[in-house]
Amino acid sequence: MPKTPRSTPAATAAPHAPAVPRNEYTVDELARVTDSTVRNVRAYQDRGLLAPPEKRGRVGVYDDTHVSRLKLINHLLARGYTLANIQDLIKAVDEGHDLRSILGLETAIGSRWSRERPRKYSLVELLQMFGDKASPGALSKAVDLGVLERHGLSFVANSPAALSAGATMAREGIPLADLLDAVRISRPHFNAVAKAMVDLVVRQLDRYEADALPPPADVPALVEAIWRVRPVAMVLVESEMNRALEEASGDYLGDRVAAIMEKLGSTQHGDGSPVSSGIEVKPARPAGAGKAKAKK
Repeated sequence: MPKTPRSTPAATAAPHAPAVPRNEYTVDELARVTDSTVRNVRAYQDRGLLAPPEKRGRVGVYDDTHVSRLKLINHLLARGYTLANIQDLIKAVDEGHDLRSILGLETAIGSRWSRERPRKYSLVELLQMFGDKASPGALSKAVDLGVLERHGLSFVANSPAALSAGATMAREGIPLADLLDAVRISRPHFNAVAKAMVDLVVRQLDRYEADALPPPADVPALVEAIWRVRPVAMVLVESEMNRALEEASGDYLGDRVAAIMEKLGSTQHGDGSPVSSGIEVKPARPAGAGKAKAKK
């Protein structure tokens, strides 16, 4: 069976689909971001299920079309389809059947939302970032949460920016165990938010039957709409997160100031008389007092 020709989001979606910058991956990075293995990547290529990478010298470069294809393969395998079933599907796509329309949707919906590339860290680098807070227990908890992944004697962070942010907070005195607990506690809420945002993006498909692909004529506009909605959904998430952080910090600050004022108000001299703060607080005037005086 001939191997699948290499494609890009714009090529698979439609001639009028918006140009989208692509992520690029080595075979190791591709395996990591798709929860697969290098061996599986090679096997899928040999069977024609996955397009070969772009060759740059001796290095193969993969992109988001490979990510979305691998996610689709993994999803179908998890639902009980065999590689032979999936191979028949891909063959039908490559031969120009109506299933070709799934390619543009596959990339628009299934490609990664983040532009970050995973980064490998040695134990020495982590110790330099986190100091003595990078204890074996903390590293184990970070691995359990997926913040870090073990890779031989090294560790891989899928979000180097998040790892750097955590290191900054740790250097400011926030216990690493507390920080990781905050990640664990908040993750279900983020998952719920992500589900709501993804539902908004893919709701474009609701006008079609659940077990049927859109008509080929509808696919170009549909794919364009999904690419447009994705960044808007990210803006909504960031905006709501900023609002929530402002409210939470404002509530905390208000409660803290109120507690301080209450403590100051209850402070007394040894003889029981209250300590003067040096600030004169005038009693509130009765409503309408000023107007009554003016009439005299």
